[in-house]
Amino acid sequence: MKTLTNTKWLTACHVDDAVENGGVCIKHEDQQIALFYFTRRNEWFATQNECPHKRQMILSRGMIGSLGEEPKVACPFHKKTFSLRTGECLSGDECAIKTFPVKVEDGLVYIGVE
Repeated sequence: MKTLTNTKWLTACHVDDAVENGGVCIKHEDQQIALFYFTRRNEWFATQNECPHKRQMILSRGMIGSLGEEPKVACPFHKKTFSLRTGECLSGDECAIKTFPVKVEDGLVYIGVE
């Protein structure tokens, strides 16, 4: 995970409010961030919500799963898949998505932004 130089931690939600094995959209200033709770892996991930293929704000409603050991999200419209760790497109395309660090403390989920 890339360390941000000027990280600001946004409170996203309570752990108990998260969608299990799914995502939600968090609005921060002018950007939408997709937050995913992968309960089968007990891991949290955050990415941009915009699918770079057709530039639609949809990734938070995508299906999550794994490609081997790599956690991924599939765009519900275009079926392009992206690594939840790195943002790399796993469908063979050149596009990628931005990822954000996530931490959980005292029952709250935080997303790191610059």
